Order: sequence, then C-alpha cells, then structure tokens
Amino acid sequence: MKIFVLVKEVPDTYGDRKLNLETGLADRAAGDVVLDEITERALEVALSYADKNEGTEVVAVSMAPAGSTASVRRALAIGAASAVHIADEQLAGADLTLTAEVLAAAIRRGAPDLVITGNLSTDGSGGVIPAMLAEHLGWAQATALTSVEITADAVKGTRGADAGSQDVSASLPAVISITEALPDARFPNFKGIMAAKKKPLEVLSLADLGVSADPSLAPRSIMTAVAEKPPRAAGVKIVDDGDAAEKLVEYLVQNRLV
Repeated sequence: MKIFVLVKEVPDTYGDRKLNLETGLADRAAGDVVLDEITERALEVALSYADKNEGTEVVAVSMAPAGSTASVRRALAIGAASAVHIADEQLAGADLTLTAEVLAAAIRRGAPDLVITGNLSTDGSGGVIPAMLAEHLGWAQATALTSVEITADAVKGTRGADAGSQDVSASLPAVISITEALPDARFPNFKGIMAAKKKPLEVLSLADLGVSADPSLAPRSIMTAVAEKPPRAAGVKIVDDGDAAEKLVEYLVQNRLV
C-alpha cells in the first residue's frame, strides 16, 4: 500500500506570529517555523500501519516555500520513506482553492491508495482541504477522525458528533483527516535524522504538475484589506456602591450578552 501524508510548515505557536501588512501574508521572519503537530500525528497514523504491514510506502507531501526543506526533512527523519516538496514562487499566498488544486495534482501524479491529513492547520485553520481534495480526486472521504483502522482495501474510524460519536468507513482510495485525539508522533532519533539526508526528496513546480496559478483561469479568493490587530483595551470596572447588580445588567444588555 502507498500512503501519502500531507505535512505543513507553520509558524511556531509558542513564538511571535505576525502578518506582513504590505502583502497580507504571514511574516515567516517574525519567529521560528516548525512542522505542524497535527500533520506529525497524521504521519504517525501512517507509520503505525507501515510498522505492522510490510511493503507499505509512506510518502510525506508538502506545499511550502523553497526554504522549507528542513521541515520536510523532519518528516523523513520521523520515518517517511520519501517526500515530495512542492515549491514555486507563484504559490506565495495561495488560497484554499489553489492549494487544493495543487495538492490534488501531486496526489494524482503519485497515485497513492490513501491520503492522510490533519483536520486543520494551526496557521490558516481552514479545515476544508481534506474535503476539497476528495472532491478534486473523486474519492471517498472520512474527516475529523478520533480513531483510525486501515485495512488492505478500506479505512475505518470514529468521528465525534454532537450527540456522541459516529463509526465511518470508506473503500480505498480515500482521503481521511485526523484530530488531536490520535497519538503524538514518534521522536526522530539520531539514526532517523542521518537516514533522512539520504532519503528521496522530490521538488516539484507548478509546471511539473500542470497547474496554473493564474487567477483568471479559476476562481480565487481576493484579499481586500489587511490591518494590524488593535491593542487590547482595558475592561470595564464596576465598583459596588450598592448598585453593582444594576450596572452589571446594564453592561450586559448594552453589549447584547443577555
């Protein structure tokens, strides 16, 4: 079986995250960048299956700037057999529609049996890429899974719901996304880090995938304005002079909180 795992480089959530006010894009120079934890968990799902099923090939796929090689290599150090790095200057600021189109093209090219992703990234938090990929590919999808069971011809899992949980299944090929309920990824050891330097890492451009970033050829989202987040203002302080309850109710009503 061949499994593609989508991995993404994101700004470190423990560091500064800022927007470039001229471009409206994330300022990657403002802090450290790391491999998104949820995509590492997705990689762990694939590797756990590969550990028990000889002949399984796990491929990490990332759409990221050319300077993101170290993050892609981390996926190899964790255990992926090879990686595909889609890097093209035309993809800077790509919206969800272009991102899905590009990733779907890479998936078709590699012809995997299963694609595993995180449910949403910690930077964009769109949460729709898995479903968009399934639509592009014409495959079944099972999203936001809290447990996963992979077999030779199908994938099963549990999805949280408002009233409890749902058991879902899909025949392969399929696209699934997982939540943080799945285990953390294994930590890359020294042997894995050294092996990652020799593992295949293919770099692809839009031309290689036959995809155009020209907005006139397909609908794209358009950014109309960007502004810095305003500083946090001081809250309202109510002093009890015998009418605190009345003031509190008045404040709640004014702010439509009751």
